[in-house]
Amino acid sequence: MRVCWLTPDKPEHISVGRRRIADCLEADGFDVTLRGTTPATLRETLGERSRYDVVVGTTRSGALAGLTTRALGTPLVVDHVDPIRQFETTHPRWLATGVRLAENVAFRVADHVLYVYEEEARRVRRYARAATKTDLGVSFERFADPPADVVERARSRLAEAGVEGNVLVYVGGLEPIYHVEAMLDAARHLDDWTFVVLGAGSLESTVERAAREHENVVFLGTVDHAAVPGYLHAADVGVSLVDDPHTLKVLEYGAAGLGVVQARGRAEERFGEHVAYADPTGPDVARAVREAGERADSAAFRAFVEQFDYERVAATYGKVLEAVARSG
Repeated sequence: MRVCWLTPDKPEHISVGRRRIADCLEADGFDVTLRGTTPATLRETLGERSRYDVVVGTTRSGALAGLTTRALGTPLVVDHVDPIRQFETTHPRWLATGVRLAENVAFRVADHVLYVYEEEARRVRRYARAATKTDLGVSFERFADPPADVVERARSRLAEAGVEGNVLVYVGGLEPIYHVEAMLDAARHLDDWTFVVLGAGSLESTVERAAREHENVVFLGTVDHAAVPGYLHAADVGVSLVDDPHTLKVLEYGAAGLGVVQARGRAEERFGEHVAYADPTGPDVARAVREAGERADSAAFRAFVEQFDYERVAATYGKVLEAVARSG
């Protein structure tokens, strides 16, 4: 089966989940073309539409671009991974309202909608002709048991940067929504820890300044996603302060055996006692880091995370794609 998957247009090492699912589908015999959604790639897809049995469009840009391919007759699966709430908190009301309405149209036009967030279930099912709940996935084995050379390279780079003792790590976007400044403030309350930051974004200069001013803050910038498991295995605790129960980095931290600090809020029902919770303030994050350090390498948390392995998630996508292709 030939599938064109339109994703948000992001850098290669950011938001790799769709690539991982596509890899699993290809291992099961699907032919998947993954494209970041831009005007140029949409034109390319439209020109090649006869080659594909199904188009998958990931919210937001990919799903909206998929409306065009569906209008020309190619079956469409909407891959709805981001709740509209996130968009509404970071964009003007007029724009968020327009995007919400356009998404509703995409749900109605699509042959099937796969969605992640329970909070979106009612809206999706109101408009979609068929819908299936799914999950964000994690490459469990890659993070649970990375190759020795991957771990060694990470340890060597950290040693060169003077990292030793207890290590707190953050991997991801450096944007205000992730409360990066609260993490940096927490490092000031953790004299016996080193805070290692891997990522990129608008707050890079803030992190760079903190690294210059504080010996226990180390900024390594963006690293290849294949190298991330090595850095996690060289750490003790991972932090995520976005109020979101479906953050991939928390699953990766858990698979690697780290203690986890998660923002207090929506994630508490999902993760229960597996992680330590904190308000996004330096002192409270520091407290939670020490608490999480005592939970590192939790077998119970690893077992919880393993159920979200990409192969299991991809199996759901495969069944939906096959059903849509048959009916189309």
